[in-house]
Amino acid sequence: MKIEIFRGNRKLWRIVLCAIIFNFQFSIFNSAKAQIAGLNTLTLLDISSQARMSGLGFDYLSVYDADPVVGIDNPSLLRREMTGIGSLSFVSLFLGSMMGTLSYGHHFEKVGTFMFAFHFNNYGRFDGYDEEEIFTGKFSAADYALSVGWGMWLDSNFSVGATFKPVLSHYESYSAVAVAFDVAGSYVSDNRQFAATVMGRNIGAQLSTFDGTRETLPFELSAELSYKLSKAPFRFFFAANELQRWDLRYEDPLSSTTEVDPFTGEKTTEGWAKGFLDNLLRHAQVGVEINIGKVFAARVGYSYRQTAEMRGVEGINFSGFSFGLGIHTKRFDFAYSRRNYHLSQAPDFFTLSYRF
Repeated sequence: MKIEIFRGNRKLWRIVLCAIIFNFQFSIFNSAKAQIAGLNTLTLLDISSQARMSGLGFDYLSVYDADPVVGIDNPSLLRREMTGIGSLSFVSLFLGSMMGTLSYGHHFEKVGTFMFAFHFNNYGRFDGYDEEEIFTGKFSAADYALSVGWGMWLDSNFSVGATFKPVLSHYESYSAVAVAFDVAGSYVSDNRQFAATVMGRNIGAQLSTFDGTRETLPFELSAELSYKLSKAPFRFFFAANELQRWDLRYEDPLSSTTEVDPFTGEKTTEGWAKGFLDNLLRHAQVGVEINIGKVFAARVGYSYRQTAEMRGVEGINFSGFSFGLGIHTKRFDFAYSRRNYHLSQAPDFFTLSYRF
């Protein structure tokens, strides 16, 4: 079957989108039980190193423009205009570790647009000791991933895409290999000011394990939309994350939602309305991008879940907030952002894109 028949065929793209949704549902039933924080492996798959996304606090963007970093994490919005653009992203993480991505886009007629990328996460070098606390030498730990993203526009409004991601993790003398896929579908309005995406990320499994124990990948089902005001330089972003699992909270033994009276032993639990709202907000992320002319952009984002999980006993908690800026020229784009994952430290993100 030739790929051209997809274009303009609304009945066929409906079938494709239904297949994507079915794939999501199948992944949910096979992965939902294991999706608890801290029980997934290969977290490189779950973190974007792109400065624009991180400045807004998002893992991918649903926006119609020619920025190649959009297509790295959202294959359904790959476009012909991303051909011949290379990008390099670098992140300075905690305690000297680093993460980055090198990518290049190319469009093939009658096939679609492809994005080729190499991702790495280097955790640094460590001192090794045996069970008798005898020094055994230095060792390193790192994750590596290749990704090939493909996107195609079915008509002027709807598009689909997928990314194939083989991953290698090597920690000291232990190694693991996995294969993952991202599958996405997007809608863009005729005036290009509104865009929405539904995506299933990290659908896959380990091919080889560290010690014989098979671990789950960080699967996530999410939806995102953006809207650009027609007469103002503001573009608003909203994301609903972790849709495959409702309960994102955990019982902190140091800050329990259930209180016990020390004299009567009577238990007082948190009200259902407060608990429902808290859980609902943990699924949401918001961000805004301000474009000043066609040269400069400022970005800010917020994640309530990040704030809630990093909530301290005292003091102001800025975790969950992120900000960034971008510069656009005819030949290159530069973006910088800072994302507050932690109470005391925040990584810096840098991305440079160049049009060859």
